[in-house]
Amino acid sequence: MRSVRIGVDTGGTFTDVVAVDEETGEIVTTKTPSTPANPADGFIAGIEKLGELDVAGIVHGTTVATNQLLEDRIAGLGLITTEGFEYILEIGRQSVPDGYGNSYFWVKPSRIVPVHLVKTVGGRLDHQGGEVRPFDETQAVEVARWYRSRGITTLGVCFLHSYANPEHERRMREVLAREFPEAVVSLSSDVLREYREYERAVTTLVDAAVKPGMRAYIANLSSRLGRPFSVMKSNGGVLSAREVVNQPITTVLSGPAAGALGAALIAATAGHRSVITLDGGGTSTDVTVVVDGDPSVTTEGSVGRFPCKIPMIDIVTVGAGGGSIAWISPEGTLKVGPRSAGADPGPICYRRGGTEVTVTDAHVYLRRIPPHLLGGEIPLDYDAARMAVEALADKLGLTPERTAAGILEISAFNQSNAIRQLTVKRGLDVRDFPLVTFGGSGPLLACRLIDILDLPAVIVPPEPGNVSAFGLLTVDVKNDYVRTYVTRDLALNKAAQIFGELESQAADELEREGFDEPVFARSADLRYYGQAYEVRVPAPAGPLDEDWLREVTGRFHDAHEKLYGYAYRDDPRHAVEWVNLRVSGIGPINRPVIRRDPYPKTEPVEASRRVIFDEPHDTPILQRAALEAGAAVHGPAVIEEYGSTIPLHPGFTATVDEYGNVEIRRD
Repeated sequence: MRSVRIGVDTGGTFTDVVAVDEETGEIVTTKTPSTPANPADGFIAGIEKLGELDVAGIVHGTTVATNQLLEDRIAGLGLITTEGFEYILEIGRQSVPDGYGNSYFWVKPSRIVPVHLVKTVGGRLDHQGGEVRPFDETQAVEVARWYRSRGITTLGVCFLHSYANPEHERRMREVLAREFPEAVVSLSSDVLREYREYERAVTTLVDAAVKPGMRAYIANLSSRLGRPFSVMKSNGGVLSAREVVNQPITTVLSGPAAGALGAALIAATAGHRSVITLDGGGTSTDVTVVVDGDPSVTTEGSVGRFPCKIPMIDIVTVGAGGGSIAWISPEGTLKVGPRSAGADPGPICYRRGGTEVTVTDAHVYLRRIPPHLLGGEIPLDYDAARMAVEALADKLGLTPERTAAGILEISAFNQSNAIRQLTVKRGLDVRDFPLVTFGGSGPLLACRLIDILDLPAVIVPPEPGNVSAFGLLTVDVKNDYVRTYVTRDLALNKAAQIFGELESQAADELEREGFDEPVFARSADLRYYGQAYEVRVPAPAGPLDEDWLREVTGRFHDAHEKLYGYAYRDDPRHAVEWVNLRVSGIGPINRPVIRRDPYPKTEPVEASRRVIFDEPHDTPILQRAALEAGAAVHGPAVIEEYGSTIPLHPGFTATVDEYGNVEIRRD
């Protein structure tokens, strides 16, 4: 046996597994169909496929919390808030999706907690944490008993200004522990110690809502594994499973975050530090922008219809994966996604009960992918796909070829729109960024994305179907901490005290993870006085003095100008306002080394088949493992490997670099 670290990424269609030998850096990969009814089954099956190994550690990317939110499976949830603020969720924010779009009216969506399940408790703090009215323990006891009598077992607690002083929330937790010990409770001062009551309340309620499911899943998986493991977080770090169950909201973008980090490391090693990453799976496509080696991070993200103000890698997700379903709108036009056939029943060509044409079925009909997946483990039924595409074409009044090509074209435009959201809409020129595409379906539309977006190149890493699982093994242990401190006149001693408290909290938690020498990364949210939203900038370590103050405010002016095109560096009419101070506590790990020539040498095998691009072509079929560094392939061609396929259209050339990446460019 050999000592390995294993990454397991549970996707909507496949569970991807990567094992890295800690001594040699050798990488072993495999995939297995996901098991939506119990994701732990696919997890265990994937590890068992690796065989007998000496496992030094396991890191898991999970979609349990994500799927619960996307599917809106939230019930039995209550909110406890400050007396007089029971309508905080009903009021929400004034923003309306799409500016009303083309509708004449907009119906407000249902709240995460209906107002009849919101209860209040007396007591009041001011914005600096001072007690205005004492906590009403008698009323708190009545509220706890009210929820217990109605069987509402999952509760979020969000009191006014508890970001400045958590004392009242902690007393509420003590009352609940005494009166209703069965309740699962989340406090806003633990989840998000930051002002803006509506976002803090929703974020706390999301944490509470996913906590029971995550705890059950982690407990089930732990008992079956019989060993500790870690879980990927949305912020680009990992945390032990025993700790992550206490803050499950941090896992809502677990898998996509790992893919972005893995792709960023692979691209940087090959000399591309600023790229766009595209993770194409069976259910969705996730897009991220990487600048100077680091994926962009946001606290303005959301999952489904729920805002989540936790630090997370800035990812745009669209329902454009291999399992996305093609359908005809009431107007008679062809649409693709966001519904997906997923892993069960899957596309029609899987012959597992699927009845609706998917993107994968279109690829099969055009013969752009082989007649099987995973090296033959999953045979694909061409005739089933053909009959389904032909039936859809009859309804549209098109030829089957145009119907299948149209499905892929719509899917490509759906993906390109996600890329534009992160680039063009944020002041970045998409033509400056190569695209790193991975995931099982990621490379399939690479050539069309080059044409649609005028990309300089598309880079396909080795084993693209397993990049997210590989990314799990490249990230540090990481926790984020925030404290609101709104002021135009920053008191350096007060700021130093807050940073010290946050770093002490980070050190305590990292010590429980086994790190005696953690690394701290400071940052701050600033804005011009009168603005509603902030810009986050890194803050130097070390003592806080006037030089430190000038450095941070200078970074803010630079970042604001880059984002919005202007800054008020020397204008006293526009004061700089500090809003939040932040600390990331990091426990560094040893990252796997990206090897040159990653594929074992194989002899090229001559093969071809009739593939439809703009028209049918007798197309060479190449095995990626047989392509050596420096090899150039001219389209039309199809490059196949275990977990993914690259259809190379006429007019494109693919070259192989020293690390085994395939770079696709228009001739």
